[in-house]
Amino acid sequence: MRGSRRDYLRHKETARSLVRERIALYNAAGFFRVGRIAIRNQKTRWGSCSKQGNLNFHYKLTFLPLPLVDYVIVHELCHLREFNHSHAFWELVAAIMPDHDARKRALARHAVVLRRG
Repeated sequence: MRGSRRDYLRHKETARSLVRERIALYNAAGFFRVGRIAIRNQKTRWGSCSKQGNLNFHYKLTFLPLPLVDYVIVHELCHLREFNHSHAFWELVAAIMPDHDARKRALARHAVVLRRG
């Protein structure tokens, strides 16, 4: 279940600032071509990437530990280069974040945050 509209509006700009800060950190060299960045109140996803290079992130990222936020950011940035979950995609993720597997597992344990209203 998505969070309430009131919670979304209360945390949206905090999430936007956090996401922009972390994208700037991981894209300091300009390796990724980022389009529009949107903060949403999605049902089941922490983030997504469109073929046009637009990135969407859930406002509830603000409730996660920073290493997990960074995993979501890196995951979506890598989709700007590899728009799939191929071996090449995971190699790119690993090159930026060698411990991505552990972070991915930890993020799965936080899925309840998405379902909470």
